[in-house]
Amino acid sequence: MSKNNKNKKKQNQPVGLWIALVVIFIILIAVLGIFLMENKEKEDQKILAYTDLIKELSYGNVEKIEMKTGSTTIKVKMKNVEEEKTTIVPNTESFIELVQTKVAEGNEIELIQKPRSVAAQIPSILISFLPTAIMLALFIMIFKMQGLGEKGKVYDDTERKTKIKFDDVAGLEEEKEEMIEIVEFLKKPEKFTKMGARIPKGVLLYGKPGTGKTLIAKAIAGEAEVPFISMSGSEFIEMFAGLGASRVRKLFDKARRLAPCIVFIDEIDAIGSRRTSNSGAETENNQTLNQLLVEMDGFSSEETIIVLAATNRPEMLDKALLRPGRFDRQITIPTPDLKGRLEILKIHSRDKKLAEDVNLESIAEDTAGFTGAELENILNEAAIIATKNKHEDIENEDIEEAVKKVTVGLEKRGRVYSEKDKKLTAYHEAGHAVVSRYLPTQTDVKEVSIIPRGVAGGYTMYKSDEDKYYISKTEMQEKLIALLGGRAAEKLVLNDISTGASNDIEVATKIARDMVTKYGMSDILGPIDFQGKEPYEMQMFGENMGDKIGAEVKTLIDTAYQEAINLLEQHRDKLDLIAEALLEKEKINEEDFKRFFN
Repeated sequence: MSKNNKNKKKQNQPVGLWIALVVIFIILIAVLGIFLMENKEKEDQKILAYTDLIKELSYGNVEKIEMKTGSTTIKVKMKNVEEEKTTIVPNTESFIELVQTKVAEGNEIELIQKPRSVAAQIPSILISFLPTAIMLALFIMIFKMQGLGEKGKVYDDTERKTKIKFDDVAGLEEEKEEMIEIVEFLKKPEKFTKMGARIPKGVLLYGKPGTGKTLIAKAIAGEAEVPFISMSGSEFIEMFAGLGASRVRKLFDKARRLAPCIVFIDEIDAIGSRRTSNSGAETENNQTLNQLLVEMDGFSSEETIIVLAATNRPEMLDKALLRPGRFDRQITIPTPDLKGRLEILKIHSRDKKLAEDVNLESIAEDTAGFTGAELENILNEAAIIATKNKHEDIENEDIEEAVKKVTVGLEKRGRVYSEKDKKLTAYHEAGHAVVSRYLPTQTDVKEVSIIPRGVAGGYTMYKSDEDKYYISKTEMQEKLIALLGGRAAEKLVLNDISTGASNDIEVATKIARDMVTKYGMSDILGPIDFQGKEPYEMQMFGENMGDKIGAEVKTLIDTAYQEAINLLEQHRDKLDLIAEALLEKEKINEEDFKRFFN
């Protein structure tokens, strides 16, 4: 057997076996302790107090006394009584003299003295050792669970655990070129060193969840002809101080033995967050991060080790980790554009039976802003829905239902609610739709429904057929009007308001706050970033800045709400028509909605 195979076999030994042995040991000790305690309780029921024994001796009622050397516990047999009793004497020598005096006075007392056996001492020794044994067992179990040995999955040519290639990664062409370059560094480092180029030590991938950071890492594992060590940031977090740093050392020791290789740390923000001066868990995190910094500084050019890391929160990372010489390259993994979404859909539809009328380009157009993971989930849900509907292939309606299920929630046709609630929901959703129709910057309405989905009593779905990278102030103001259209319709038609607009208000408030504090869109406060500032930092902009910011946010919300009411008053006929249609049909599609305005 080779050395590598022996190491793998040793690493694969189950921690569960150790845990089971420790648990069995604790149970045995506990059972033995309970058994001994029960015996002790039985003996306690036959105890004779020492003062009572002296009295019985003076009355001449004692027949036999049995003692063991070195023990203060004696057995006493009374006259005309069958069972023996136990007494603890404070001073055995004085007691023996007392008994011998009574015998000399004519009392018939049989005094038996025996040496104490080792077996008789075992129960008391076990009872005294029980707490220590339990603590020792717990420490062994915790250390085994902490996993002091080496961690990190190794993907190499001898044991290929991933079949993902760069061809399986779509929508990230420029990012793939960077990764292909990294693989070339590892395969042929001399090609770059001849030119005087230094091999990058680290590459940080960051972006929204689901954009493909881990997928690119897996593709490198599939493409590279060097070992690929994969580990999650959370695996470095330990209960005991110093163990996280120890694990970092062991990881990079393994990397040096396998060099040239790639080390991939997923969710690096778990250990790479900014260092603090606090104690406790923060101190342990600081030690782990410091060790990671030291290890990345310790690479030599001959070792050819590249650290690849992924995170959703780059702003949380310590600046020392991001400087050149550690993570030399920082690559943003964005949400895919129209072309990227189409390529992703083609990849994930390879093993799916799509009907001939399914148009992937149309799906890509309607899913602007979706990540690769969300697109894969939509096609998977569509396959499940098609199976449930007993379709031979995945049809357009299956995909549309999957999009609604993923974005809004599961449709709940079985929910029963009153006519009053139904009317309120109809006018609420009609209010959103009508207001949006007369706002130039808002996208077209795709579907309006009063059938509950997820936590929503109804929904208004818009077409998302444009990739947006910037949003104007006018667009954000009109977004506020569209969001408050539902509440405005309730007030206008029913002269009352409900809790149904809570989510709309939450989103609108966040947009208005960001406009003022983040994007500097307030004419009064100007282009200043107030977001995340401490109270003492706010003071340099003037007195009572918190009140002024709140007033500006309120002005934006109030203005949008009034504009929504004005639009609905102007087009009340359309509002009533669409609400009535919703009460009758429960759902209106894009074509039916446009007919009301044509």
